[in-house]
Amino acid sequence: MPRNYKKEYEKFHKNPKAKKKRATLNKIRRKKKIYGKGGKDVSHMADGSVIMEDPSKNRGNGTRTIGDRNSRGPKLNKRKR
Repeated sequence: MPRNYKKEYEKFHKNPKAKKKRATLNKIRRKKKIYGKGGKDVSHMADGSVIMEDPSKNRGNGTRTIGDRNSRGPKLNKRKR
């Protein structure tokens, strides 16, 4: 079954919480003058702080935030840790 991008957008990316989180991270990247130039991502930590993190580690890590686990779906959440 192909990926349903529209449904995914409606479920997570359109959510006001997700928009606020994305805007905060973009604001930090603009402040550091690295927005739109590649490089490291700004990543939220569980305690509310933010860190600069390699994109390959940050995207879909599934260990720190509930949003990562929700976006992967139940099948992929059952992996061994």
